[in-house]
Amino acid sequence: MSRLSDQLSRLGPAGDAALPPLRRRIATGAGAVLLGLAAIAFARGGDLAHAVFARVVGRVPDAPLVLTPLLFAAVVWVTRRVPEARGSGIPQVIAAARDPEGEGAGPLVSLRTALAKVALTLAMLAGGAAVGREGPTVQLSAAIMVAVHRRLRVPLTAGVLIAGGAAGVAAAFNTPLAGVAFAIEELAAAYEQRVAVLVMAAVMIAGLVSLGVAGDYVYFGQMGQTLGLKAVLVVTPVAGILGGVSGGLFSRLVLGVADARAAWLGRIKARPVLFAAGCGLVAAALGLASGGLTFGTGYAATRLLVEGHGQPWWFGPAKFVAALAATLSGAPGGVFAPSLAVGAGLGNLLTGLFPHSPSGAIVVLGMVAYFVGVVRAPLTAVVIISETTASRGLLIPLFAAALIADGVGALVCRERLYHGLARAFERA
Repeated sequence: MSRLSDQLSRLGPAGDAALPPLRRRIATGAGAVLLGLAAIAFARGGDLAHAVFARVVGRVPDAPLVLTPLLFAAVVWVTRRVPEARGSGIPQVIAAARDPEGEGAGPLVSLRTALAKVALTLAMLAGGAAVGREGPTVQLSAAIMVAVHRRLRVPLTAGVLIAGGAAGVAAAFNTPLAGVAFAIEELAAAYEQRVAVLVMAAVMIAGLVSLGVAGDYVYFGQMGQTLGLKAVLVVTPVAGILGGVSGGLFSRLVLGVADARAAWLGRIKARPVLFAAGCGLVAAALGLASGGLTFGTGYAATRLLVEGHGQPWWFGPAKFVAALAATLSGAPGGVFAPSLAVGAGLGNLLTGLFPHSPSGAIVVLGMVAYFVGVVRAPLTAVVIISETTASRGLLIPLFAAALIADGVGALVCRERLYHGLARAFERA
């Protein structure tokens, strides 16, 4: 990389005008390839970490009662020494994109922070925590993109961070369109044409890397069911309202604890390691009581629900509490995958109310509604879920449920989750 940078520097005066665009294109391409490979390695590491946890539980069923609280506490203790690695990772990228020259050289999107984030997230998954790896992948991808641009001496802009984060979403879910949608809704406060070109180039390259290495797969399985007009008019508003209320409640609780204005919350947050251990104990107890269903990301249970294989009615509420415990602990880990799992559980609850409608279609509506209630990014939610479930026949009901959930979620929690959490990472 340094040799390439030196060669670019020796192009001479005649190449001065073409040098910045050429360097930027090379940096974007190289960064997208590297982050695509890193996202795949992270995904496989996450699967391995959960498999190790499942093996331990298979041999010692009560192990989570000790292992999970200890890992929660240990991870939070380490995170206190690398505070930029806590939580999802998306708020860090949002904060850095608001001041790319200042924060881009700081710890928010440094490789040291990103690698710590990856290691600590894997440790959480090895303890059965209900965390996702998509948010951490966004922070890792932005850090890789920043590192490559700095190595090639390309000035940092908000577009570099946005492109890296968006490509991370694309590589994590194998959903290129979702990466572009996520950049528009969550990462970019002002979406300019030149940023759009940079984002689309990075997303395309990262998507090709993911496709080439991991193959063409549908994340949560195939769901080809559709709903009739009468069912759409009845089911969609119900899913949108319930998803908006429950997702908005999740965001309000997370932001409320992060703000910690109440005296009792301040006392709890004054002992973060002990509080994390308590959250771990809650996660362990839920996991054991549910027969392991609430442990981990929830990918497997979500896939079964999407494909029409039912789960117990309490799966959604139990997963909600498990995801909330992991998020409130302050440990690294994302909310994307757990939110999709909770949403699938919400849809599973609704299948009992509408027994004559295809269960998979209702589950997918629950997924999009709850996800939008939490993240408040309807376009991203619809694109991610339509791409990861192959549910293109439900696009109109998905958009309707997403828009209803967005409006209802805003009533429950006015501030968007990631933007509210990003304030803690912004320099005064």
